[in-house]
Amino acid sequence: MHFLRGRWYVYFAADDGDNINHRMFVLENRSSDPMKGEWVFKGKIGDKTDKWAIDGSVLEYRGKLYMVWSGWHGDKNGQQDIYIAKMKNPLRIKGKRIRISSPVFDWEKDGDLPGDPHHVSVNEGPQPLSNKGRLFLVYSASGCWTDSYSLGLLTFTGRRNLLDSASWRKSERPVFTQSRENGVYAPGHNSFFKSPDGTEDWILYHANSKPGDGCGRQRSPRAQKFSWREDGVPEFGTPVKEGIPLAVPSEGPSGRGGAK
Repeated sequence: MHFLRGRWYVYFAADDGDNINHRMFVLENRSSDPMKGEWVFKGKIGDKTDKWAIDGSVLEYRGKLYMVWSGWHGDKNGQQDIYIAKMKNPLRIKGKRIRISSPVFDWEKDGDLPGDPHHVSVNEGPQPLSNKGRLFLVYSASGCWTDSYSLGLLTFTGRRNLLDSASWRKSERPVFTQSRENGVYAPGHNSFFKSPDGTEDWILYHANSKPGDGCGRQRSPRAQKFSWREDGVPEFGTPVKEGIPLAVPSEGPSGRGGAK
Protein backbone atom coordinates (compact mmCIF):
# COMPACT_ATOMS: atom_id res chain seq x y z
CA MET A 1 0.00 0.00 0.00
CA HIS A 2 1.54 3.30 -1.13
CA PHE A 3 0.69 7.01 -1.21
CA LEU A 4 2.07 8.22 -4.53
CA ARG A 5 1.54 11.48 -6.38
CA GLY A 6 -1.34 12.42 -4.09
CA ARG A 7 -3.25 9.15 -4.39
CA TRP A 8 -3.37 5.78 -2.63
CA TYR A 9 -2.40 2.54 -4.38
CA VAL A 10 -2.55 -1.12 -3.41
CA TYR A 11 -0.42 -3.56 -5.38
CA PHE A 12 -1.33 -7.24 -5.15
CA ALA A 13 -0.79 -10.54 -6.94
CA ALA A 14 -3.44 -12.98 -8.13
CA ASP A 15 -4.12 -15.78 -10.60
CA ASP A 16 -7.04 -17.67 -12.13
CA GLY A 17 -6.52 -20.74 -9.97
CA ASP A 18 -3.35 -21.83 -11.76
CA ASN A 19 -0.13 -20.60 -10.13
CA ILE A 20 1.64 -20.32 -13.48
CA ASN A 21 -0.65 -17.38 -14.30
CA HIS A 22 0.25 -15.32 -11.23
CA ARG A 23 0.63 -11.63 -12.13
CA MET A 24 0.54 -8.24 -10.34
CA PHE A 25 -2.44 -5.88 -10.24
CA VAL A 26 -3.22 -2.45 -8.79
CA LEU A 27 -6.04 -0.60 -7.06
CA GLU A 28 -6.28 3.21 -6.92
CA ASN A 29 -8.04 5.54 -4.50
CA ARG A 30 -8.09 9.29 -5.22
CA SER A 31 -9.05 10.20 -1.66
CA SER A 32 -6.36 11.58 0.65
CA ASP A 33 -7.75 9.26 3.32
CA PRO A 34 -7.41 5.57 2.38
CA MET A 35 -10.35 4.74 4.64
CA LYS A 36 -12.59 6.95 2.53
CA GLY A 37 -13.23 7.38 -1.17
CA GLU A 38 -13.56 4.56 -3.69
CA TRP A 39 -10.99 1.88 -4.47
CA VAL A 40 -10.96 1.30 -8.22
CA PHE A 41 -9.42 -1.75 -9.90
CA LYS A 42 -7.00 -0.40 -12.55
CA GLY A 43 -5.89 -3.74 -14.01
CA LYS A 44 -2.62 -5.58 -14.44
CA ILE A 45 0.76 -3.94 -13.99
CA GLY A 46 3.92 -5.50 -15.39
CA ASP A 47 6.78 -5.22 -17.85
CA LYS A 48 6.63 -6.34 -21.49
CA THR A 49 7.85 -9.87 -20.78
CA ASP A 50 4.62 -10.56 -18.85
CA LYS A 51 6.29 -13.30 -16.80
CA TRP A 52 5.10 -14.79 -13.49
CA ALA A 53 5.25 -12.03 -10.85
CA ILE A 54 4.34 -11.41 -7.20
CA ASP A 55 5.13 -9.10 -4.27
CA GLY A 56 5.23 -5.77 -6.12
CA SER A 57 6.35 -2.72 -4.15
CA VAL A 58 7.26 0.82 -5.16
CA LEU A 59 10.20 2.99 -4.17
CA GLU A 60 10.82 6.64 -5.01
CA TYR A 61 14.41 7.68 -5.66
CA ARG A 62 15.57 11.11 -6.83
CA GLY A 63 12.01 12.01 -7.78
CA LYS A 64 11.46 8.91 -9.93
CA LEU A 65 9.33 5.84 -9.25
CA TYR A 66 10.57 2.27 -9.51
CA MET A 67 8.79 -1.03 -9.01
CA VAL A 68 10.49 -4.02 -7.40
CA TRP A 69 9.02 -7.53 -7.37
CA SER A 70 9.71 -11.26 -7.39
CA GLY A 71 9.44 -13.14 -10.66
CA TRP A 72 10.52 -15.98 -12.89
CA HIS A 73 13.18 -15.61 -15.54
CA GLY A 74 11.31 -18.01 -17.83
CA ASP A 75 7.95 -19.78 -17.77
CA LYS A 76 8.69 -22.64 -15.36
CA ASN A 77 8.80 -22.66 -11.59
CA GLY A 78 12.09 -23.44 -9.89
CA GLN A 79 13.62 -20.09 -8.98
CA GLN A 80 12.28 -16.71 -7.95
CA ASP A 81 14.46 -13.66 -8.56
CA ILE A 82 14.07 -9.99 -7.67
CA TYR A 83 13.54 -7.50 -10.47
CA ILE A 84 13.40 -3.72 -10.73
CA ALA A 85 11.98 -1.47 -13.44
CA LYS A 86 11.33 2.22 -13.89
CA MET A 87 7.71 3.36 -13.73
CA LYS A 88 6.05 5.85 -16.06
CA ASN A 89 3.44 6.48 -13.35
CA PRO A 90 1.97 4.49 -10.43
CA LEU A 91 -0.11 2.45 -12.88
CA ARG A 92 2.44 1.59 -15.53
CA ILE A 93 5.96 0.14 -15.79
CA LYS A 94 8.26 1.79 -18.33
CA GLY A 95 11.10 -0.06 -19.98
CA LYS A 96 12.83 -3.36 -19.29
CA ARG A 97 12.94 -5.29 -16.05
CA ILE A 98 16.41 -5.75 -14.54
CA ARG A 99 17.26 -8.72 -12.35
CA ILE A 100 19.16 -7.52 -9.28
CA SER A 101 19.09 -10.61 -7.05
CA SER A 102 18.97 -14.39 -7.40
CA PRO A 103 19.35 -17.11 -4.77
CA VAL A 104 23.09 -17.81 -4.54
CA PHE A 105 23.72 -18.71 -0.89
CA ASP A 106 22.63 -21.94 0.80
CA TRP A 107 20.30 -20.05 3.18
CA GLU A 108 18.40 -18.78 0.12
CA LYS A 109 17.95 -22.20 -1.45
CA ASP A 110 15.96 -24.25 1.08
CA GLY A 111 12.90 -25.00 -1.01
CA ASP A 112 12.03 -28.70 -1.19
CA LEU A 113 8.26 -28.86 -1.51
CA PRO A 114 6.64 -31.31 0.97
CA GLY A 115 5.59 -34.47 -0.83
CA ASP A 116 6.87 -33.13 -4.14
CA PRO A 117 10.27 -33.77 -5.75
CA HIS A 118 10.22 -30.23 -7.18
CA HIS A 119 12.74 -27.83 -5.66
CA VAL A 120 12.34 -24.05 -5.58
CA SER A 121 14.97 -21.42 -4.66
CA VAL A 122 13.40 -18.17 -3.56
CA ASN A 123 14.08 -14.43 -3.41
CA GLU A 124 10.79 -12.58 -2.86
CA GLY A 125 9.00 -9.81 -0.97
CA PRO A 126 11.45 -6.93 -1.65
CA GLN A 127 10.83 -3.92 0.59
CA PRO A 128 12.68 -0.60 0.22
CA LEU A 129 14.33 0.97 3.26
CA SER A 130 16.46 4.12 3.43
CA ASN A 131 18.60 5.78 6.09
CA LYS A 132 21.11 8.63 6.04
CA GLY A 133 21.24 8.74 2.27
CA ARG A 134 21.66 4.97 1.92
CA LEU A 135 19.16 2.77 0.09
CA PHE A 136 18.42 -0.88 0.87
CA LEU A 137 16.07 -3.62 -0.26
CA VAL A 138 15.14 -6.15 2.39
CA TYR A 139 13.84 -9.37 0.86
CA SER A 140 12.71 -12.85 1.92
CA ALA A 141 14.72 -15.95 1.01
CA SER A 142 14.10 -19.72 0.85
CA GLY A 143 10.64 -21.22 0.63
CA CYS A 144 8.05 -19.78 3.00
CA TRP A 145 7.02 -23.40 3.66
CA THR A 146 10.41 -24.04 5.33
CA ASP A 147 11.73 -22.98 8.73
CA SER A 148 14.68 -21.44 6.88
CA TYR A 149 12.57 -18.55 5.57
CA SER A 150 14.66 -15.47 6.44
CA LEU A 151 15.35 -11.88 5.47
CA GLY A 152 18.28 -10.87 3.28
CA LEU A 153 19.70 -7.44 2.51
CA LEU A 154 20.56 -5.73 -0.77
CA THR A 155 22.51 -2.47 -0.56
CA PHE A 156 22.60 0.06 -3.37
CA THR A 157 26.22 1.08 -3.86
CA GLY A 158 25.79 3.32 -6.90
CA ARG A 159 24.99 7.01 -7.15
CA ARG A 160 22.06 7.31 -9.55
CA ASN A 161 21.27 4.29 -11.70
CA LEU A 162 19.13 1.81 -9.75
CA LEU A 163 18.81 -0.25 -12.93
CA ASP A 164 22.49 -1.23 -12.85
CA SER A 165 22.50 -4.70 -11.30
CA ALA A 166 26.21 -4.34 -10.48
CA SER A 167 25.33 -1.50 -8.10
CA TRP A 168 23.42 -3.81 -5.76
CA ARG A 169 25.47 -5.72 -3.18
CA LYS A 170 24.01 -8.70 -1.37
CA SER A 171 24.90 -9.44 2.26
CA GLU A 172 26.35 -12.93 2.64
CA ARG A 173 24.32 -13.79 5.73
CA PRO A 174 20.62 -13.32 6.52
CA VAL A 175 19.84 -10.20 8.53
CA PHE A 176 16.80 -11.67 10.31
CA THR A 177 16.22 -15.38 10.78
CA GLN A 178 14.60 -18.02 12.99
CA SER A 179 15.29 -18.21 16.72
CA ARG A 180 14.83 -21.67 18.19
CA GLU A 181 15.51 -20.23 21.65
CA ASN A 182 12.60 -17.81 21.30
CA GLY A 183 10.32 -20.24 19.49
CA VAL A 184 10.12 -18.14 16.30
CA TYR A 185 10.38 -19.93 12.97
CA ALA A 186 10.35 -18.79 9.33
CA PRO A 187 10.23 -15.02 9.96
CA GLY A 188 9.83 -13.13 6.71
CA HIS A 189 7.83 -11.17 4.15
CA ASN A 190 8.21 -7.92 6.04
CA SER A 191 7.34 -4.27 5.76
CA PHE A 192 8.42 -1.19 7.73
CA PHE A 193 6.75 1.65 9.58
CA LYS A 194 7.74 4.53 11.85
CA SER A 195 6.33 5.39 15.25
CA PRO A 196 3.71 8.18 15.29
CA ASP A 197 6.34 10.74 16.35
CA GLY A 198 8.81 9.56 13.69
CA THR A 199 11.59 8.72 16.16
CA GLU A 200 11.44 4.91 15.96
CA ASP A 201 11.70 2.37 13.17
CA TRP A 202 9.65 -0.82 13.33
CA ILE A 203 9.57 -4.01 11.29
CA LEU A 204 6.35 -5.91 10.64
CA TYR A 205 6.65 -9.55 9.55
CA HIS A 206 4.99 -12.94 9.82
CA ALA A 207 6.36 -16.07 11.48
CA ASN A 208 5.43 -19.39 13.08
CA SER A 209 5.61 -20.43 16.72
CA LYS A 210 6.44 -24.06 15.97
CA PRO A 211 8.82 -25.73 13.52
CA GLY A 212 7.34 -27.29 10.42
CA ASP A 213 4.18 -25.14 10.37
CA GLY A 214 4.85 -24.02 6.79
CA CYS A 215 3.25 -20.99 5.18
CA GLY A 216 -0.38 -21.62 5.98
CA ARG A 217 -2.81 -20.58 8.66
CA GLN A 218 -0.37 -21.03 11.54
CA ARG A 219 1.56 -17.89 10.61
CA SER A 220 0.89 -14.74 12.61
CA PRO A 221 1.85 -11.09 12.08
CA ARG A 222 4.46 -9.71 14.48
CA ALA A 223 6.19 -6.37 15.00
CA GLN A 224 9.24 -5.12 16.85
CA LYS A 225 11.47 -2.07 16.94
CA PHE A 226 14.84 -2.14 15.19
CA SER A 227 17.95 0.04 15.27
CA TRP A 228 20.76 1.21 12.99
CA ARG A 229 24.49 0.59 13.04
CA GLU A 230 26.90 3.51 12.94
CA ASP A 231 27.49 2.92 9.22
CA GLY A 232 23.76 3.35 8.53
CA VAL A 233 22.97 -0.34 8.00
CA PRO A 234 19.80 -1.69 9.68
CA GLU A 235 20.20 -3.94 12.71
CA PHE A 236 17.08 -6.10 13.15
CA GLY A 237 18.30 -8.25 16.01
CA THR A 238 16.50 -11.46 16.98
CA PRO A 239 12.78 -12.20 16.58
CA VAL A 240 11.05 -11.54 19.89
CA LYS A 241 9.43 -14.48 21.68
CA GLU A 242 5.66 -14.66 21.46
CA GLY A 243 3.89 -13.18 24.48
CA ILE A 244 6.67 -10.78 25.48
CA PRO A 245 5.20 -7.30 26.19
CA LEU A 246 6.63 -4.52 24.03
CA ALA A 247 6.45 -0.77 24.57
CA VAL A 248 4.01 0.73 22.07
CA PRO A 249 5.52 2.84 19.25
CA SER A 250 6.46 6.27 20.59
CA GLU A 251 3.90 9.07 20.28
CA GLY A 252 6.21 11.80 21.58
CA PRO A 253 6.13 13.83 24.83
CA SER A 254 2.39 14.43 24.64
CA GLY A 255 1.53 10.87 23.67
CA ARG A 256 0.61 7.98 25.90
CA GLY A 257 3.16 5.32 26.74
CA GLY A 258 2.88 1.86 28.15
CA ALA A 259 3.12 -1.73 27.01
CA LYS A 260 0.94 -3.74 24.73
